[in-house]
Amino acid sequence: MPEQKPSPSPERAIYGFVLYLGSFLALGFYLVWAYVPDPWLESIGLTYLPQKYWAIAGPVFLCGMVAMVLCLYIGYSFLITAPLDSIHTIRDKHSRPVITSGLPDGAIKPIGDIDISEVNRQLYGDR
Repeated sequence: MPEQKPSPSPERAIYGFVLYLGSFLALGFYLVWAYVPDPWLESIGLTYLPQKYWAIAGPVFLCGMVAMVLCLYIGYSFLITAPLDSIHTIRDKHSRPVITSGLPDGAIKPIGDIDISEVNRQLYGDR
């Protein structure tokens, strides 16, 4: 397996430049198709083109689809999130308790998850 480098390879740079030029070329074709009247396009031999309706409808549909996908993604993330009263919001298979027994006085505690009772005691005090 080749070593991964942070700098782009020459092939990736060439592909990126070609995609950059291609996107500007596609934008140019789109603008010519959208703004130049049909008789002018037919006079140069371009007869099989979509209706001008799609010059507006396509981007509108695309923007609507992006907005819908964002809303669906947010809704799906709400669906798969555990409820607030679930134990899985406090502990899961990756949680590690902090073990402070056997540490000398003034030592820095090891990295781990703080127990929820300790968090409540620090936030709300002893009530």
